[in-house]
Amino acid sequence: MKAGIDQDQTIGIVSGAGAYFLWGILPLYWKLVADVPSEEVLAHRIIWSFVFMIAILLVLGKLPSFQKELASILRQPKKLTAIAFASVFITINWYAFIWAVNHDHVIQTSLGYYINPLISVLLGILFLKERLSFWQMISFALATIGVLNLVFRFGEIPWVSLVLALSFGIYGLLKKTAKLGALTGLTIETLFITPFALIYLMTVRNSIGDALYVENTMILALLLGAGIVTAVPLLLFATGANRISLSMIGFLQYIAPTLMLIQGVFLYDETFTSAHFISFILIWAALLIFTLSRTKLFRRMEPRVFQEKHSLS
Repeated sequence: MKAGIDQDQTIGIVSGAGAYFLWGILPLYWKLVADVPSEEVLAHRIIWSFVFMIAILLVLGKLPSFQKELASILRQPKKLTAIAFASVFITINWYAFIWAVNHDHVIQTSLGYYINPLISVLLGILFLKERLSFWQMISFALATIGVLNLVFRFGEIPWVSLVLALSFGIYGLLKKTAKLGALTGLTIETLFITPFALIYLMTVRNSIGDALYVENTMILALLLGAGIVTAVPLLLFATGANRISLSMIGFLQYIAPTLMLIQGVFLYDETFTSAHFISFILIWAALLIFTLSRTKLFRRMEPRVFQEKHSLS
């Protein structure tokens, strides 16, 4: 029995780590299509993600159950609205990421996904009436100082980072409201936005025949593959999330932004000054405290007033 549990957990860790690893190296993929306008890359990503998800449902024999779930959702206005808005926010997130990578802002994408867990908790407080612990407050303060340091040193807001963190945080909040599985969720979301992606491509390419045609065979293959690189990490994550604890997921999720940071600094030679280093140190410290705040040791170290609040909630 224990061996079975250990094996299940190992599968979960490997799947989860694999998902975050693939998300972390996505900049490498989008750089290969840097000559294609970001809007067109996004449109292809949406369309081929939908096609690939339908193919997965067919292979797994889950298309009939998907059709039933879709019909059920169409009869639930609140759920339908949540999914529609989730589709909008994941589109914003995908576009911001593709645009940032292909305009040499990979370090900003890294920053965005480092602060995303903190943004998600903040949204939980604002919309789900969740409580912040003492240590989580400390982590928020450190992360805020880290972001403000960049604002004051360079005179501009790291908007790419904030758009990525906010769009994905709101997307996660809406997904929590809609309560859909990863497979069904992504299929329905891409179903909703695929017509708009097709209309956009038809507008810039003048006809439905030209909309999906790309002259360069390699670029065409990469755009077709956008559906695969979108769906595979999500499927791995779904496999892992069902087998490992939230705290383990919390540790694994930092694989992706760390890989993005390494690529931005060492592979693409983006600017990384002492101000960036100080901000990242503050944000790493915030994330470490945030992750450890869930442990019994840190809960015991909280001031008494916060311990009393937890016991009342």
